[in-house]
This record gives sequence, C-alpha cells and structure tokens, in this order.
Amino acid sequence: MADKKTIKDLLVDEIKDLYSAERQLTKAIPKMAKGSSDASLKEAFTSHLQETQGQVKRLEEIAGMLEIKPNGKKCVGMEGVIEEGAEALEEDGDETVLDLGLVGAGSRVEHYEMAGYLTAISLAKRIGLSEVANLLQQSLAEEQGAEKKLRTIASGLMKRAPVERLAVKAVGRQSPETGGVR
Repeated sequence: MADKKTIKDLLVDEIKDLYSAERQLTKAIPKMAKGSSDASLKEAFTSHLQETQGQVKRLEEIAGMLEIKPNGKKCVGMEGVIEEGAEALEEDGDETVLDLGLVGAGSRVEHYEMAGYLTAISLAKRIGLSEVANLLQQSLAEEQGAEKKLRTIASGLMKRAPVERLAVKAVGRQSPETGGVR
C-alpha cells in the first residue's frame, strides 16, 4: 500500500480504485443484461456497458495525465457489490420481481460509482486539475443518467409486479404525547 501524504496521492488511489471498479463492471454488466427478462432493462444494461467501456478509457487518459499506471489496485467494494448482483441472478421466482432485484443491484452499483467519482472530482478540483475533474464529471454524469434510467424502469416494473399486501400492527411503540405504549 502506498503512502498517502498529499491530496494527489489520495486522488491517484481513487483513480486506481475507480479503474478497477469499472473494469470489473465490464465483465459483470453483460451477465446482468443476459439475466434480465425485461427488454428495457436488458437495453439499459447493454447501453451502460458501452458507457462503462468509455469510462475505462477516460480513466486511462486521466492516468496518463497524472503519469501513473491505472492498474495495481483491486476495488474490493465493487467486488462485493457485484457479488450481491450475482446472487440476484441466481434467484428463482416471478420474472418481474427478479428484474426488480436486478434494478436494485444495478442501482447499488451506480451509487457506489457516483460516490467514487464525486470524491475524485473534489480532490482534482482542490489541487487545480480542472481537466481531470472535467473528465471525471463526464463519467459521473453517465452514472447519474444510468441510475435515473434504472429508477424509471423500476417504476414500470413495479406496476406489473405481483403484490402481496401485508397488515402491519404497531408493537410496543411509545406515544409521543404520553410517553406510554399505544
């Protein structure tokens, strides 16, 4: 593990982490697309794969600007998120419900990536690397767009998914007025 003595050191680590995450996703996204039953979800995963491949190239460009090699670090966080998504692919049940599970897995991936890009953008801006920040911002915008598309697809899937209404009763909750149990 490299010493982190400056913001640039931390930025380099973030770039390597993002690069590992995006590379892992280029292998995982096709599996998510293949496991999708819904055509719009399958298309969303497929189109985001192309964006992800572009993000890998963008991170390689940033690494060149920073005069570093982008590899050499494994993003264990993304590895875990991908593993959760793989579990969703192994489930049995209603196709629409299973697709909703894939949307959830995809959304977790997008939020993880957004957090990484936001951090890297802040670091790059702080040390005056506006061109690096701009390239990272392009990837962030793509991740935000992908997550928004997943939410839209989820909305349609929710309308078609079988629903079981549950009655929930309050157990042992205290009333704010009396401090007692309702």
